[in-house]
Amino acid sequence: MYLVKTPWWLRALYPSLVWRGNGDGKTIYLSFDDGPHETATPFVLDQLKQYNAKASFFCIGKNVSAHPALYQRILDEGHSVGNHTHNHLNGWKVKDEVYLDDIRQASTLVKSGLFRPPYGRIKRAQVKKLRQQQPGVKIIMWDVLSGDFDVDLTGEACLGYVLYHTRPGSIIVFHDSAKAFPRLQYTLPRMLEHFSNEGYLFGGL
Repeated sequence: MYLVKTPWWLRALYPSLVWRGNGDGKTIYLSFDDGPHETATPFVLDQLKQYNAKASFFCIGKNVSAHPALYQRILDEGHSVGNHTHNHLNGWKVKDEVYLDDIRQASTLVKSGLFRPPYGRIKRAQVKKLRQQQPGVKIIMWDVLSGDFDVDLTGEACLGYVLYHTRPGSIIVFHDSAKAFPRLQYTLPRMLEHFSNEGYLFGGL
């Protein structure tokens, strides 16, 4: 089970985390988790370039290690990057020391002050310890989850979720991964076209 639109009470439980972008006006903040991926990431980058759109890529360390040229392309094209752990760990299911060590391992490859916990799952103690380990880190969450990872969801439904729930300042999560690619391939170009026609800009975090 997952929530497409992040409820107010969840944001209230973790008020120090970043749930929405701070930009003025009609700006949407696109983010892509779990890459780089040899098929999905180039597709995303090509689509973003068509609309002069910037985004944030929350990268898994082991995938950066496997695809360094793709990671460099993300940077070269002006997008921001964030740490998404080295092995896509669920913070609720591992000891704090294991989690923090995995983040530290990814940080040797992903040089960034941004972090997003895989699955959005991070303990309060891990938040505190991460900030001790990396002062100034911004822990980025979201307010719209596209559902592109859901294999039971159609591309049309995924697009419908994004169009219905997105507002100015929304942080939207997509995934540049093999699992999500069938729905991402359908949804991303259509949502970029829709919101561009509505006068929105797309910014990185």
